[in-house]
Amino acid sequence: MKPIFVYLALLTLPLTTHALDGPSSAQQQETEGWLQLQSSNKAASQKPQTSTATERELSMQRWLKSYEHEIPKFFDQNEGGTVSSGSGG
Repeated sequence: MKPIFVYLALLTLPLTTHALDGPSSAQQQETEGWLQLQSSNKAASQKPQTSTATERELSMQRWLKSYEHEIPKFFDQNEGGTVSSGSGG
């Protein structure tokens, strides 16, 4: 008898969850506004953004150089110092 209740509860689970219809805060609303403005291309610059061959080459060198550092297996927890939790104690 108990498995029947479990199955019924699982069937009603989608009915109990609801998605948010809109932004839940002013910050989220502002962020969504910026993302929509960006994707709509309404505020794009009229001047094409170009880079010189030298700028592209320097950018590529900087990107390739970022792969020269080995990724450590573990990070030293005390390397950056301490962080206050803000709990007052």
